This record gives sequence, structure tokens and C-alpha cells, in this order.
Amino acid sequence: MPAPAVRIVMLGTKDFALPTFQALLKTGHEVVALITQPDRPQGRKQELIPSRIKEEAIRQGIRVEQPEDVNAAEGVELVRSMRPDLLVTAAYGQILSAELLGVPPMGGINLHGSILPKYRGAAPVARAIQHGETETGVTVIRMSPRVDAGGMIAVARTPIARDETAGELEDRLARLGAPLIVEAIDALAAGTAKVIPQENTQATKAPKLRKEDGIIDWSRPAQEIHNLVRAMQPWPTASTFWHPSDPDKTPVRLIVHRSSVVEGLGEPGRAIAADASASGPGLVVAAGEGAVRLWFVQVPGKKPMPVDAFLRGHSVRPGDHFGPESSEEPVVRNPGIS
Repeated sequence: MPAPAVRIVMLGTKDFALPTFQALLKTGHEVVALITQPDRPQGRKQELIPSRIKEEAIRQGIRVEQPEDVNAAEGVELVRSMRPDLLVTAAYGQILSAELLGVPPMGGINLHGSILPKYRGAAPVARAIQHGETETGVTVIRMSPRVDAGGMIAVARTPIARDETAGELEDRLARLGAPLIVEAIDALAAGTAKVIPQENTQATKAPKLRKEDGIIDWSRPAQEIHNLVRAMQPWPTASTFWHPSDPDKTPVRLIVHRSSVVEGLGEPGRAIAADASASGPGLVVAAGEGAVRLWFVQVPGKKPMPVDAFLRGHSVRPGDHFGPESSEEPVVRNPGIS
């Protein structure tokens, strides 16, 4: 017999949640409403930009609610008034309280972007790449007031490509997790779901990304720097300062969008090569171990560009220094790397 239909309230904000929302709409279950974060000012003009999942809900005629705090009394009452059987969350942006999770008879489930218990927290995809993981996945868990600590209902794994960025991987994981959520709901409705407790002693954290997390420390091995560049895409992006040989010129902040690991020796942070020709080595900077080739860069206020275009417009020379804006400025140690 097919599993009974379930009344679902979806809570999601970021793009990671969109495939799950779309998958739910194609099931026989009833998606009562979408709860998403209030629209936030974005860009230079600080315009209020709705999330893609909100736009999709409006297109599909699904009720949209945007409480500032879903755990506040009015938020809990709002959810209670919808009479859901189950809450489904993915990249929503708030931890749900025990009171809120107690409203639906079936509680809540969440799609998390890692193989739990590793990388509990706000940035599991970026931190997995930053730490050089070669495999990750998604986990559907029973929600609890503790961050990402609930019992596991389903897991799907996938390899991480050598040069894959956090944004690219997150898109893949979102698509990987959507059918997993649907299967978990069907199993819960049918009473066949197996909930496996997490091994808490194996848990690791994935703290929220900060702007300063993207600062490149050239004393680290080249592979770690390459991993950082990948992990910080699309936000906050990895960056460094180029110090021109001409002492009269001010340091130039350089955002690094794409890189690769190459062989090379030199003082960490020194340019080994700076060749804009099509057949040349491009821009190569020595690291604490090996070297990093920069492929795609950006000067703040300008559009991202291939590094050869940057080199044609900027007189970078071998021996130029890359690092903090000031030589007296200490490198901020990233919480994702010890």
C-alpha cells in the first residue's frame, strides 16, 4: 500500500533548499507552506532580493511566510495554525526550538550537506573542501534542538572532484539530497524508517564562514591554499594583496577565484613567475610547500578575469610579494585549518 499523504511545512532559504522543495511539490504529499527568511538587502544598491525558493513558491501558488524569528511565540502559533504533520528543513538559517518541533505529530527532518556526524554546523560543504576531504554526501536526520545531532534516517555519498568549488559541490549535493528527503518522508509515513543515532564522539564542527576566512596564508602548503580557494567560492572568496616592486605603488587586493597546485620553490608569498603570454606559466606564487598557479582573479570593483588579462594590465614581476596588506599585519588563522 502507498504511504499516506503527509501535510508538510517546508523551511528553507538558500539555493541548497530549492531542489528539495521542488521534489516535494511533485509528490503526493501536501506542501502547506514555505517558511523562509525575510528578504535581506543585497548588492551595492542594498536592494531587497527574494530568495529563489521564495520565487518558486510564489510561482507554484504555495503560501509563503517570513517570520523574523520562527521560534518566537507568534512563529510557533503560525506553524501550529497550519496543522502540519511534518516539518522539512534545508538551509533555513535558524535552529528550531523543541517547542516548535513538538507542534507536528511527526516532528521535523533536515537535509544536511555532509556525512554526519562530520561537519555539523553552518558551512559543511566549504569546510569539507577546506580540509581536503575527497568524499562527502548528504544526511537526512530527525531534527533536535542540538545542531545537526539528530538520528540519521538516510545517507548518500559522493566523491569530491579535485578542483571542485564549494558552490559547485553544494549544487550537486542539493540535487543528490532531494530524492533522499522524499524517500525518508515515505518511510516515516509508512512506519518503516530506521533512525540510527549519531556517534557523537566522531563529531566535527563546520563553523559559519566569515570574510576573514578567505585570507590566504602563503606559509601553508600549496594544496591547503588551493583547497581554501575552492572552499571560499562563491563566498567569501579567497584573497591576498599584491605588493608591487615599485615602493611608490600601494598594495593591490587580489581576489582569487581559481587556482591549481604546481611544482615550485621559493620564499612563501613570492611570485615565481608572472608571464601573460598564452604559452607562459602565468602567475605562480610560492607556498610553504610547492606553489600555486592563479588562473582566475579579480580586483575589487572590477569583473573577474583570466590571470593573463590581469597581468597585461598590471606590472607583476617575479619576486613580487603576495600576502597581508601590511608587512606588520598578522595573518588571521582560519578556524577551518589548525
